[in-house]
Amino acid sequence: MEQLKKFINEDLVGFCIRLVVTLVILAVGFLLVKLIMKLIRRGRLTKKMDPSVKGFLDSAIGIILRILVIVTAVTYAGVPMASIITVLGSLGVAIGLALQGGLSNVAGGVLILVNRPFRVGDYIKVGEHDGVVENIGIYYTTIKTFDGKKVVIPNGTVTSSVVVNNFTEETRRVDLTFSAAYSSDIDLVKRTLLDVANANPRVLKDPAARAVMTEQADSALKFALRVWVKIPDYWEVQFELTEDVKRAFDAAGIEIPFPQIDVHSK
Repeated sequence: MEQLKKFINEDLVGFCIRLVVTLVILAVGFLLVKLIMKLIRRGRLTKKMDPSVKGFLDSAIGIILRILVIVTAVTYAGVPMASIITVLGSLGVAIGLALQGGLSNVAGGVLILVNRPFRVGDYIKVGEHDGVVENIGIYYTTIKTFDGKKVVIPNGTVTSSVVVNNFTEETRRVDLTFSAAYSSDIDLVKRTLLDVANANPRVLKDPAARAVMTEQADSALKFALRVWVKIPDYWEVQFELTEDVKRAFDAAGIEIPFPQIDVHSK
């Protein structure tokens, strides 16, 4: 009975106190991490920081601070630091082997921030997905498509794929293709296309618009209209010119042919 009382008074009570304090350290620590992250996000330095770097650092700092809180709590609970380091090392190796893809995503995020192939706000195409970059995290890059979908792409996939960035320059060329009947006057078609392009206030005068015949197809002559616009005007100009050329062709009497086949019977 005396040994039991001693165990309860010394060992068990001490263990319960350490357990409660450890839980308090975890709760308060995670709360402090949230407050620190809010302060960092609202800080002057963060506001001046590139949004691409901001998203990555936000994820990385949050993970590091939470690991420090857990290590502090476990240390107070009585686990020797040497044991913690050994466990963390073994755990790191195990996680590294099990999550090779995750580590490649972290490395991919670092490469994106170092090489800067794109930034938050750029319109990019990765594989079959295209949209505006919303966030570059430690593991994933998030883009928003024009039809309102969010696409989350692993950073490892991004760095190993061909990335097309449509926002690296201030201007971009709009390429449109139109068809006209073989009986059409080539010079009239080209002149009509240029008149439509030059009448659009969004189309830049320098470089000048170009209209050329590109192909003698099976059922029609193919013409290309190429104009330069400011990046924000790209889609609107494409839509406007497509409609305006149809109206101009109708007004000029230029026929837009349907596919046709001539069948000769003996």
